[in-house]
Amino acid sequence: MSKTPENKTLALAIDLLKRQSNTPLDAGCQALMISRLEPLGFKIECMRFGNVDNFYARRGTTGPLLVFAGHTDVVPTGPLDKWHTPPFEPTIKDGMLYARGAADMKTSLAAFITGIEEFVAQNPNHTGSIGLLITSDEEGVAVDGTIKVVAALKARGELIDYCIVGEPTSNKVVGDMIKNGRRGSLSGKLIVKGVQGHIAYPHLVKNPIHMVAPAIKDMVETVWDNGNEYFPPTSWQISNMNGGTGATNVVPGEVEILFNFRFCTASTEQNLKERVYAILDKHALEYTLDWEYSPPYITPRGNLVEAISSAIEQAYGVTPELSTTGGTSDGRFIADICKQVIEFGPLNATIHKLNECVGVADIEPLKETYKLTMEKLLK
Repeated sequence: MSKTPENKTLALAIDLLKRQSNTPLDAGCQALMISRLEPLGFKIECMRFGNVDNFYARRGTTGPLLVFAGHTDVVPTGPLDKWHTPPFEPTIKDGMLYARGAADMKTSLAAFITGIEEFVAQNPNHTGSIGLLITSDEEGVAVDGTIKVVAALKARGELIDYCIVGEPTSNKVVGDMIKNGRRGSLSGKLIVKGVQGHIAYPHLVKNPIHMVAPAIKDMVETVWDNGNEYFPPTSWQISNMNGGTGATNVVPGEVEILFNFRFCTASTEQNLKERVYAILDKHALEYTLDWEYSPPYITPRGNLVEAISSAIEQAYGVTPELSTTGGTSDGRFIADICKQVIEFGPLNATIHKLNECVGVADIEPLKETYKLTMEKLLK
């Protein structure tokens, strides 16, 4: 950029996008955000866990508490020679701002800050409190980020009334979709044991691939639930299956299967596990099974959904729909201390891709959306 843009949100987004915050690095993004919040009277708590930078900021001591949540880390760029412009040299071309993290989610972070600045300037004695919960560990393993900050807040009894996560949720035009929940994720690493041996002597071996096949058929054909008002039915899928020695004349001694449930609130972690165990045991398999779990969450229509829906209509002239599609987000952790969590941000068409971008014309209305939501909930 040859000069600093007049638009404060765009200028801040560009400043954030210049910083090479490949997960879990923050690269000074949080310090920049904090430098804008401190003059507004925010109490800042820097929370570093492991090699991850996080901060929690709050202005006010009374309720309701509205928190903006997001992440400064970005995914790897991929091949640099495949980008039209360098991914950490923000470039505006044909009305689009190109950079890694433009959509996911540094533009939202910039809009948080400038929206708060304008709201506080106009409403210095607003009711309730404004907070920010920012991490650099969302795109990675997500073990030292939001989940740890939430645990610290929970331990001291600090609950959140409303939370807006700035994830890129829009589908075809900015404003057309709000995420008011996410499916849970339950992954399993299943190892079925057999007896290895020469393929020419089938009476001396136990082929674990053959043994597990009927159980796989049962799980594929199982209706785990029928979904509900907010979620599609729970799905079960195998992502990887590995077994064998590489030789064509050896029956393997074990087979490893990686599978995943994307499940809705009509099912529970325990219920799904129990049903899987029942199927495996029915087929008399010798196995081990390890699990990884991320909870689902749902925010029904209420104060927050109505406030941000109205704000989007004012800012973008679009009526948003509620959706629970897509993968996981840090909203699942925040829901542990907040009953109303939604996600809203830019178009998601280019996230994690080469030449990630956002429309410049969409940036100012994003700031306005966050500001209008504060006015509806805190003014």
